[in-house]
Amino acid sequence: MVLFIWLFNLLEELRVSAKKFFTYPAGVLASAMGATFLWGSAIPVVKKSYEHFGIASGEFGKQMLFAGYRFFLAGLLLWFIFYLWKGIALPKRKDVFPLIKVGLFQTFLQYVFFYIGLSLSTGVQGSIIAGTTTFFQIIFAHFIYVDDKLSMRKIAGMIIGFAGVVLANTNGGHVDIHFSTGEWLLIAAMMASAFGNIQAKQASREIPVGVLTSWQMMMGGAALAVIGVSLEGPIPFYFDWISALLLLYLSFVSATGFFIWNNVMKYNPVGKVSMYLFLVPVFGVLLSTILLNETLQAMVLVSLCLVAAGIIIVNREKQA
Repeated sequence: MVLFIWLFNLLEELRVSAKKFFTYPAGVLASAMGATFLWGSAIPVVKKSYEHFGIASGEFGKQMLFAGYRFFLAGLLLWFIFYLWKGIALPKRKDVFPLIKVGLFQTFLQYVFFYIGLSLSTGVQGSIIAGTTTFFQIIFAHFIYVDDKLSMRKIAGMIIGFAGVVLANTNGGHVDIHFSTGEWLLIAAMMASAFGNIQAKQASREIPVGVLTSWQMMMGGAALAVIGVSLEGPIPFYFDWISALLLLYLSFVSATGFFIWNNVMKYNPVGKVSMYLFLVPVFGVLLSTILLNETLQAMVLVSLCLVAAGIIIVNREKQA
């Protein structure tokens, strides 16, 4: 909380506008990598949380409830910060429908499809399919924005970046991807995520990003919690101080990551920044080796280089 307020007060003191910071190359790089690093760190922490809360891979109701707690708390934390900083308590009446639409796709549908799909698939396939968000986001942008069309350079960058995601999840062996109900639901989750990001970009033209991010997460989180409560009851978990820390960290990651990312999306072309999303599963694998004592495969380092190469290729398009 203090970090948010300090950062924006510092920017105001330095007379650096949000637009200038989030469009400056170093600002885009730092922000996009920061958001994807935070999201990547959530992967091993979610695994730890499931162990601590006793949530099995097929317990859909508990997963929905845990996600609902996480995102509602994330939105509440962000809302409270902006209330203290800007004095904004409630969104304007005209903004309610855009907020519902963003919350529906960026939080609710994405995670409903994701958790059901993951329970019917494998972790490796889930991680690889998670990389398709970039494809869908750039394709949506191609049809929505006249100045953000597909190009051969973008296509080449996407292929190279996605190859990095696949390599990060091979564990030194081959990858056997087959499509059944689980995999199609995971793809639906990534499409919802990509469309939600586009909707957030459009909504941010009229709604402050802090208001947009906080309220869409509270709305989406509440809807997830309703499903979880209907299946498992309101408190099927045992809470202690470790539980509180895990949930608080994941809420912080969601609040900070989505707030930063929505700012990056607001001020930049979709095709320019979407490539950074390839870093999420790669960071997830890297951080899992540190936090979960998993073996670091050499392929992970190669995959990081491939993702970086894809980002550079796409973002050098204007100089081509």
